[in-house]
Amino acid sequence: MGETELCFPQLFNTSCWKPKRPLSKAVLIYSLLSFISLLTASLNLLVIISISHFKQLHTSTNFFLLSLAVSDFFVGLVMPFLIAQTNGCWFLGDIMCVLYSGLTCLIISASVGTMVLISVDRYVAICDPLHYSTKVTVTRVSFCISLCWSCSFLFSILLLKDNFKNPGRYNSCYGECVVVVNYTVGVVDLFLTFVGPFTVIIVMYMRVFVVAVSQARAMRSQIKTFQGQSSSAGFTPTPTETWLFCLNSCLNPMIYAFCYPWFLKSAKLIVTCKILKPDSSHLRIL
Repeated sequence: MGETELCFPQLFNTSCWKPKRPLSKAVLIYSLLSFISLLTASLNLLVIISISHFKQLHTSTNFFLLSLAVSDFFVGLVMPFLIAQTNGCWFLGDIMCVLYSGLTCLIISASVGTMVLISVDRYVAICDPLHYSTKVTVTRVSFCISLCWSCSFLFSILLLKDNFKNPGRYNSCYGECVVVVNYTVGVVDLFLTFVGPFTVIIVMYMRVFVVAVSQARAMRSQIKTFQGQSSSAGFTPTPTETWLFCLNSCLNPMIYAFCYPWFLKSAKLIVTCKILKPDSSHLRIL
């Protein structure tokens, strides 16, 4: 008992217990999480403003990035709630506990769904580049992203419907945040948000990798052919390696955004408040 203390000392019989931590350790943890939260929200907000403001960035691929940035921005917003749980106690009440859990479920589902859409987008762009512009249009991308977020919202409500009806029904003491999911719904959630999506992502990227390697070999053979001839015609290959780096970083939208030169340029314009000038949305970014 000497290593624990009550979350709510005034409620001795019903309060939860929390482990005691040295003050210096607690301050370090809170400071680190607060910094990560602020950094995550700030960087992803730059991505959101960049793609939303500059007309030249309104492309199908960038809209997928925008969706990922929105989900990761919300991660930065919910991190303070995570900080509230680091000491073993929940001080925000049962309703906020369910809302926090539902928002977390929404963010995860939307993020995973967007990553699946990105894998499909990259598959079409690399494996069928001639028909990419006709198959992947801004209208279709907008519809798919809207459908992804709508389904994620409905799924999060379905997943936690019992907890929404009676918040705190599964708490064993005051100061605890516990949500319980039906077993069948939990199994469905496992396949819909983990097994299924990541299977699709792995299959798509393996296919993309095979095609990219074959393209690289073809380009090397063409380079050797051109070098063996006394022709003055130049040859500029497509940057396949750059795409591979971007594809491998899809799990982190901030790193994914930094792979594009336009991000740093647009971020500089945002930080220096140059986007407040008239017609700044039409500036050349690419």
